[in-house]
Amino acid sequence: MNKQLQVKNPKTMAFILMLGAFLGLFGETALNMALTNIMEEYSITAGTAQWLTTGYLLVLAILVPITALLMRWYTTRQLVIGGLVISLFGGILAALSPTFMVLLLGRIIQAIGTGLILPVMTTVLLIIFPVHKRGTVMGLMGLVITLAPALGPTLSGVIISALDWPYIFWISSLLYVLLTLYAIAKISNVSEITKPKIDFA
Repeated sequence: MNKQLQVKNPKTMAFILMLGAFLGLFGETALNMALTNIMEEYSITAGTAQWLTTGYLLVLAILVPITALLMRWYTTRQLVIGGLVISLFGGILAALSPTFMVLLLGRIIQAIGTGLILPVMTTVLLIIFPVHKRGTVMGLMGLVITLAPALGPTLSGVIISALDWPYIFWISSLLYVLLTLYAIAKISNVSEITKPKIDFA
């Protein structure tokens, strides 16, 4: 991966991918501060409520390696925009959830979107910047990956105090809408489509 791939706006692409990853990883821990409220609202136990975080992480862990294969079947634009739209749909579903199961489904859908964006971010950023800038880019990626989950409880705590827990999803959804529109205008295709055979077994 020493060859740089020329794109029109590498910094813009980096911003879109990093912000998309930040929003997804923020969502990973954002509900931690709202679990008590959710337990009361849906009359569920702590063990059941904890699936909102555990389920998210489980789906994320499954999707990240699968996306490495999907990158050989779908273009960069399809995966990035698809990941953002899926996350947006999951956020809206979770914000409107009439039952706990719908809320959990929304979280799982959000995790699918994040699971698509994370590997794409890592791969794309390493091929659109020259070798001498990749250390800086990897440092920024590391900052996004560690900072977003750390800020999740703090920012969501502020949102819950000022508004209510569904607004965690409404605010994220608004940002996803803006980011998706920006991605449609700015994301370039950089992946090589080879469509390798899939060993389903």
